[in-house]
Amino acid sequence: MNRNQIALPWHRIDSVLLDMDGTLLDLNFDNHFWLEFVPRRYAQRHGLTLAEAKRKLLPRFDALQGKLAWYCLDYWSRELALDLSGLKAEVADLIRILPHVTDFLEAVRRTGKSLWLVTNAHPDALALKLERTCLRVFFDHIVCSHHYGYPKEDRRFWQHLKRELPLVPERTLMIDDSVAVLEAAAEFGIAHLVAVTRPDSRLPPRAVDGFPAVEDLGALSPP
Repeated sequence: MNRNQIALPWHRIDSVLLDMDGTLLDLNFDNHFWLEFVPRRYAQRHGLTLAEAKRKLLPRFDALQGKLAWYCLDYWSRELALDLSGLKAEVADLIRILPHVTDFLEAVRRTGKSLWLVTNAHPDALALKLERTCLRVFFDHIVCSHHYGYPKEDRRFWQHLKRELPLVPERTLMIDDSVAVLEAAAEFGIAHLVAVTRPDSRLPPRAVDGFPAVEDLGALSPP
């Protein structure tokens, strides 16, 4: 048994909302893309060293964390004069499903509960990752924050979500690697919240305060 096993009240849960990057998929792909691959291509395009490119780009990335623009490939393509969707496709071989994800999704499906994928990923990145992983078949609903104009960190995202889809917050479980997203979900009224502490398989687990936390979904499989 996983040492961080959490016994959730599954009899009080009808819907399971899952983040994609860092919860279902290894965040190593995105970390490598934004912190290494994009700076390298930016350096090549603009005649910079890799170190110079990182000094220019990383503060700009950090400044938009939690904003919809941070997740928007169209925005960064304009800002950096690079085809970000095309660059993602170039390194798509790095896209990986995290441990125990498929087993967890299959177990939830067997219970008859509704499964939702709720992501801040840009639609192009979402399509690429679903194509590479074949996870689409598990979900009753796939929600992309770009369609609402607000990221999951913003309460207005949750207001749009409830108006459009049959969500009962008191009977919903949300699993995400972002504490900021979980805090927004809690404010909205999502009753059951769990953080993922190891979104990137190449990094050690992180400490998370304020929410029940697991290293991977193997600690949450329903009975």
